[in-house]
Amino acid sequence: MLSALAFAGDEPVTEARHAARDFLTAVQAVHGIPVSDRAMGMVQLVVSELVTNAHKYAPGPCLLDLELNDGAVEISVWDTDPTLPVAQATDPGRVGQHGLEIVIGVCRSFEMRREPVGKRIKAAIALADDPGGDPAGSRM
Repeated sequence: MLSALAFAGDEPVTEARHAARDFLTAVQAVHGIPVSDRAMGMVQLVVSELVTNAHKYAPGPCLLDLELNDGAVEISVWDTDPTLPVAQATDPGRVGQHGLEIVIGVCRSFEMRREPVGKRIKAAIALADDPGGDPAGSRM
């Protein structure tokens, strides 16, 4: 199952969160694949963070792809800016700019790459809760 969406308006984060929730709802309803409450929340959080960054730092549209693969939702966000983001050093006193740290921390896998135009950031969230207690599931 794949969902591909383009966002160019003023409300891309809200639209992207709704698209992620709708995608996971369809995964459950249509395909009978269980999605934990944790996965539902984490996917929406990661989509929000990645689309927010694309909207804030890259001119033009961004593309969101959601795909099921090996018990996880793979989230891919493409935007027009080739500059790869850098996670800030841990600083509990810093206000803001923790999004990339959070995304990396909650995902099973995370990667960034430049493309001929722009960049693509990919992250995966396990659909089922990990019985071992790792919130990101087993890391790849």
